[in-house]
Amino acid sequence: MSYFKLFSILALSFLLAGCPGTPPMPDPEPTDTTYGGDAGASTSGTGSDPYGGGQMMDDPFAGNEVENVIYFEFDSSEVRAQDQDIVAGHAAMLNSNPNLRVRLEGHADERGSREYNIGLGERRSQAVRQMLMIQGVSASQIATVSFGEERPVAFGSSESDYSQNRRVEFVYPN
Repeated sequence: MSYFKLFSILALSFLLAGCPGTPPMPDPEPTDTTYGGDAGASTSGTGSDPYGGGQMMDDPFAGNEVENVIYFEFDSSEVRAQDQDIVAGHAAMLNSNPNLRVRLEGHADERGSREYNIGLGERRSQAVRQMLMIQGVSASQIATVSFGEERPVAFGSSESDYSQNRRVEFVYPN
């Protein structure tokens, strides 16, 4: 009986010693669609005047009447002809302000699986990104994200509601 216990303990110790454990998780590689640097952020506070001393900040949109949303046809990631001027307006603004960054948020309507709609939203935001880059915008100024069907603006089930949810939004976080 003691040989059986000894053999069991030895076998168990060999099995446990042979297990490699959990492999370490590698750090993600940065991509060209992430924002780099600290963008001039400061944690020093605002001083005695909580409103910044009354200084006006530069508004990159001053005098520009550029739409911030473009829409897509059903199951398509091709930018419509009527929306190409909107993309061109954003490209001109980004080219004239090299420190300005934009996040392209791709969306889809609720038809299709969740996974398919995430992919469709990504293809839409990448199509707009490609158009911006063709017009001279630096890749470091553009980030893309897809929300798929998760953030609808219209909650009905008519074609009008669906068409409002098939979009890419231009978001300027800085």
